[in-house]
Amino acid sequence: MAGHATDEHPHGADRLCDAGDRVYSRAVRRGRVPRTDAEPVPCLLELALLHPDPDDMAWLVPTAPQEVMTRLLRGVYDEVGESHRRVGSAVAAFERYAGLGRRIQASAMASASLEGGAAIRVLDGLSRIQAAMDDATEACTGEVLTVQPGGIRREPELTEGLHRALALRSRGVRMRDLYTHVARHGQGLLNYLELMGDAVEARTLDEVVDRLILFDRTVAFIPANADHTMALELRHPALIDYFVTVFDRLWRLAIPVAAALPDTGIEGISHREQSIAALLADGHQDAVIAERLGISVRTCRAHIARLSETLGAASRTQLGVRIAQVGLDGAAARLPDVPAQLTPADRESPTAR
Repeated sequence: MAGHATDEHPHGADRLCDAGDRVYSRAVRRGRVPRTDAEPVPCLLELALLHPDPDDMAWLVPTAPQEVMTRLLRGVYDEVGESHRRVGSAVAAFERYAGLGRRIQASAMASASLEGGAAIRVLDGLSRIQAAMDDATEACTGEVLTVQPGGIRREPELTEGLHRALALRSRGVRMRDLYTHVARHGQGLLNYLELMGDAVEARTLDEVVDRLILFDRTVAFIPANADHTMALELRHPALIDYFVTVFDRLWRLAIPVAAALPDTGIEGISHREQSIAALLADGHQDAVIAERLGISVRTCRAHIARLSETLGAASRTQLGVRIAQVGLDGAAARLPDVPAQLTPADRESPTAR
């Protein structure tokens, strides 16, 4: 950060030239500046204080003052033994950037509401995630698409966003939800679908992608870490189009919750065991198979034991051979799009499958 940008602008971010300071400050206040404004001050690009706007390469957007502060202090701490003067300079710069950040906070929030917000925003903490989801729910007028991975949906998970679902239903918003096949065995999901009525259409697959929520095909939310305490709020049109395409393709392959899972055509092999066999044939370990299908590792191994017994396999290697011989290695790709109606046998408890 403290290196020389150009021969004409031999300074770092802690002591911008007057021209650079004016252009950067204007970019922070307005959210972006034309690329031509930065031509007289190449130091701003050299120091990464400005960078191209991914939505329009003719414009430059500023690096957030908070990020500038973080970079600056990191460099200063590395050099503190060599120059105490740099410490004083960094503190002064820190105060200036902090002041800029405070002054633009209110205007940035107003600008986000007018322009649809940032293309990518990191939401750190459950409270911020819930607040952003509530805002998106309030603004939604037409459609919500969701992908819900995992197994049987627990009551707390279903009731957590129930207020949003009811608010959407009251405004006539249509909802389409994708779950794993295992989820259809949970009474909580069936109760939720009954409560929502025609407002929600649900389908299931052997496995789905990670959690995804799309509002009006304009804003999407996806997890940003493994424990789902961080999320990304996405508004970039290219990303939204990609997620919609993924969802629509999964939706066409999925089976309505009100319809039965198709018969495997092999006596003694359930639909879930057919899915496990296909993943075994791909070389996946038990824990990976369990996670992808939304079941426990213990349940997965019980099904594998049943598969071995049904197919007459005495070892894991022999089981792989038998799976290929009876055609179960590619079963997931041959599922029909429109199955028969749900039968009582398909409502049995997951532990019986």
